Amino acid sequence: MTQALTEQHHDVSQGQTMRRALLHGPHDLRLRDERRPEALPGEVMLRHSAVSVCGSDMHDHHEGGTGPAAIKAPTTPGHEFAATVIGGSGERFGLPDGSLVAADPAQNCGHCEQCLAGYPNLCPNVRFLGSPGVNGGLAEYVPVPPHSLFAVPEDSAPALTALPEPLGAALHALDITNIRPMSGVTVLGAGPIGRMIAQVARVCGAAHVRGEADVLEATICPDAPDQAAQVARIGGRVTLVGIPDGDRFEMNAANARRKAPIIKMSRRMGQIYPRATELVSRGRLDIASISTHHYDLKAVTHPKRSVPTM
Repeated sequence: MTQALTEQHHDVSQGQTMRRALLHGPHDLRLRDERRPEALPGEVMLRHSAVSVCGSDMHDHHEGGTGPAAIKAPTTPGHEFAATVIGGSGERFGLPDGSLVAADPAQNCGHCEQCLAGYPNLCPNVRFLGSPGVNGGLAEYVPVPPHSLFAVPEDSAPALTALPEPLGAALHALDITNIRPMSGVTVLGAGPIGRMIAQVARVCGAAHVRGEADVLEATICPDAPDQAAQVARIGGRVTLVGIPDGDRFEMNAANARRKAPIIKMSRRMGQIYPRATELVSRGRLDIASISTHHYDLKAVTHPKRSVPTM
């Protein structure tokens, strides 16, 4: 279950200091008071409203990183976050003070082969907020480029506004799976991403979310990709979304060879935030039930609360 971390703001001294969470290594998350950052030209200053905890945050917390992206210096986690524009920094970008925004953590370079080909999610030069070495949203204040911000309706709940990022991952997974209207879909994994995939699959026209056709795997289990290939129909499609524990998985070669499914790896998302925020604002999905627990920022160092079950 996702835990959305909301903040009743720390009493800053004359507005010059703030509180930040820093992950130093496995199971070592600390809070620190430090000087507030200043927005550089071309940045918008945001005040933290809500941050949700992702499966990759769990890997960073448990394993000290995700795959080869290891924590080598204290880093502020949090790449799924909502915030409020402050300080007049967003006015020239059409974001007046008080605007509630969803923040896209992926800041791709825009000029590599993958970006120019329309695959910004595969950019090798991406700067991803909340990943090892790049501070994210689990701080009271954070500056973000305006092109990464998406305003939401004034009456939107901050906890839900933090969820278009994982919803975008679900949308991207379904995009590359090419779900056909009235087809069948099997989703392995009933965590936040799996539940979002199942809901979006129905919006995309899937006749039923179980057996018979395409399979989307969204777990942390190293055995799940093999299970997905076992479930898939002959000549079907398998999309792997989850990040397995230990950064490895195995697959039975004979079954995969005989069924010959098209197997794809789903990596984050492309330019999907507008679609994700619109789905949420129109109420097409029930994502409120995915945000199950809410804590103040000071609670993240609690051994149970800082490591939620996904």
